[in-house]
Amino acid sequence: MDIVIRAAIIFLFVFVLTRALGRRELSSLEPFDLILLVVTGDLIQQGVTQSDYSLTGALLAITTIGLLTVALSFLSFRVRRLRPILEGEPLILLEDGEPIAANLRRQRISLEEIQAEARLAQIRDLGQVRWAVLETDGKISFIQRDDSEDGGSPRRLESPAA
Repeated sequence: MDIVIRAAIIFLFVFVLTRALGRRELSSLEPFDLILLVVTGDLIQQGVTQSDYSLTGALLAITTIGLLTVALSFLSFRVRRLRPILEGEPLILLEDGEPIAANLRRQRISLEEIQAEARLAQIRDLGQVRWAVLETDGKISFIQRDDSEDGGSPRRLESPAA
């Protein structure tokens, strides 16, 4: 039972930590980040199982983390009010080509990063963008202005995975 409790505590800690890190950081893994992720996994394993190297201990820890993952997914699906807490909400970074400084600061995203993502989405000038939205998965979606005379709706472009 001790392993189940430790696994649940570590799971909740990792969940809160990933929410605090921010979407953008988690969507772009550099080589160092990948190594850090592997080391973190090993440290988590040591914290959960302590010196229990038994198959039963490993199965208990993995099952606990798996069940908690499914439970959070189910809660997010069934309880709409929890969804922003569990998954986050899209965040507008640019509106009518103008950066929203508070949102950029909050997510630690520079204007240069948005410009690079816009170029990847074949957008030359941020003035063409009606909205740039940081999605919950860390990708930036661009909705371009529609300057046509027919008054159609904006065209939505999503940048490639960062």
